[in-house]
Amino acid sequence: MTGGRFLGIDYGTKRIGISISDETGTLAFPKLILENDGTALQKIGVMATTENVGEIVVGESINFKGEPNAITADIEIFISELEKLAVPVKREKEFLTSVEARKFHGPKSRVDASAAALILQRYLDRKNLRAKS
Repeated sequence: MTGGRFLGIDYGTKRIGISISDETGTLAFPKLILENDGTALQKIGVMATTENVGEIVVGESINFKGEPNAITADIEIFISELEKLAVPVKREKEFLTSVEARKFHGPKSRVDASAAALILQRYLDRKNLRAKS
């Protein structure tokens, strides 16, 4: 990455959770939830520009065996569309991030942005740990 913030995405067939990093790429914060409709990619593109995003991190959904699950094909199509934004797109394996987010927000809350922040934070932690070694 040549600079800028990181944008985290928790893709869902109905909603897309969005998170953003701080300027230093150390901390991830929930940003917003987009409806997964025909305007979501355009809104992400605008956000990538206005927030000075240098890298997008998308959660790769896996099952209990660590294998691709039912939504994986949809995520791959979504990533191929994101790659047209000319911002590097990275994948971060995610497992039960929505369940983890519900622990903090309650079972009936919309936790998509918090799940996106968990995905992004894991990516940032791993990236920053490698940079220190």
